[in-house]
Order: sequence, then structure tokens, then C-alpha cells
Amino acid sequence: MIQIRNEVNEDIPARERLLDRAFGPGRFRKTSEKFRRRRLPAEGLAFTAESNGQLLGTVRLWSIDAGGSVPALLLGPLAVDAECRNEKIGARLMQHAIETATALGHKAILLVGDEPYYRRFGFSAHHTEALTLPGPYEKHRFLALELVPGALAAAKGMVIPTGIMKSRTTPQVPVIANRVRAA
Repeated sequence: MIQIRNEVNEDIPARERLLDRAFGPGRFRKTSEKFRRRRLPAEGLAFTAESNGQLLGTVRLWSIDAGGSVPALLLGPLAVDAECRNEKIGARLMQHAIETATALGHKAILLVGDEPYYRRFGFSAHHTEALTLPGPYEKHRFLALELVPGALAAAKGMVIPTGIMKSRTTPQVPVIANRVRAA
């Protein structure tokens, strides 16, 4: 049985190997990666999918300012082990991330990704038309989902990271209750 649960520090080596396989060494040059570098994911919004102790998928969300003091989240990366891509683990992780972000009171999620995949979760480029990212990205892949209608209406300009910076003493993953949900 596949379980979706909060990421813990012990997941980091397996998560990094999964991301290396999924995205290769070029993943560190992506614009979205610059938002994550030396920062912690938003509290309570780093998830793994696992079965029998094996990490099969990951997704994390990061605190950002969506152009002009509009708090939001940046989702990514979402990755699933190639051997189990037909098991809908990515969709389960996405749904869990969206539901948890909503329950925690967040108002919007942005990402850079394939619109045909993310459209089924409600993401579109419509809400990012007045926003920009630092560095290169394909505008049609810059998508958003309003968890609260109108949350991005005033969002204009540059998106910037606002999350907690890592330090040598800061755990890699914010410590929270380890909620588990069968997927």
C-alpha cells in the first residue's frame, strides 16, 4: 500500500536520488530551483509517497511573494519513480499537497510545469499573466491555482522567495507531526 506522509530528514538521501534520476544534473540550473536553494519548504508542505519503506515520490511547496505582497506557494519539484509512474502517485501527491495547503490557509499555488498535466488540478497560465520569474522560463509553463478565488487578482511583477533560510543548525525539513494517509 502506498502512503503519502510528511517528509522527514531521513527521506532526504532517497529524495535527492529520485530527483537526480527524474531531472538529471540540469535541475540545479532551473529558475524554480533558485527559489528553493538554501531555504526550507513551507511548514507542513513537504510530502513523500512510500511503500514498504521505499520512497516512490516527492513534492514540496515553498513560501513566495507573488509580485507585490501577495503571499503564495511555489510547488515543486514533483517527481515519481519511473518504475511506478502508472500508479497515479503524482496525482495523489498533488491532491494531497493542494488539500493540505488549503487546510493550512494558503491562498494560491504557483508552479512551472506542463499545463496539460497540471490543468486537471485547476492550474492555468491565466493567473500568472502579470507575474514574472527571475531567470529563464517558458511563460506558457508558468501556472497558478487560486485556492481562494481572487487571491492573485492584485499579483503583479516579480515573484520572490520568502521562506525560512536554512542554517547549519536548522533541520532540513521543518519538524511537524508525521501525518500519514493511505493513497
